[in-house]
Amino acid sequence: MMQQPELIIKNTTELTPSELLTIMQERTKVFVVEQNCAYQEIDDADFNAKHVYLKSENHLLAYTRIIADNDDNYVRFGRVLVPIAYRKNSYGRQIVSATIAEINRLYPDKMIKIGAQNYLRQFYESFGFKAVSDVYLEDNIPHIDMILDGGH
Repeated sequence: MMQQPELIIKNTTELTPSELLTIMQERTKVFVVEQNCAYQEIDDADFNAKHVYLKSENHLLAYTRIIADNDDNYVRFGRVLVPIAYRKNSYGRQIVSATIAEINRLYPDKMIKIGAQNYLRQFYESFGFKAVSDVYLEDNIPHIDMILDGGH
């Protein structure tokens, strides 16, 4: 039986090489291989991202990244994943809750904006997100823009 998951929040420059490689490996597995989607998964946003993840022992259980743009009233998060072996354990709900809490702590006056995969719309609505766009294709996957008004 695995130990209680540990929540870790680090800037890219604080990650060890092993942590960074584990995160990039899991992201590529889910967003490129599993979703059969060829695109630049590791991008410029990763240089200044804040990485939020749950781990137990040496296993990554769930992950998101926070991106704070300086040009608007929003903070974004994305790349939300739970590796196949750990799905159905509520780790997705835990990581999104922790990510929202961290954004509200760091940026209490900003709204949170996400580009959610459309099939997860109800999941994000359960956190209070509201759809603000029509469904659109991003890398051939239906997405919808959603906003959470700063946890207010």
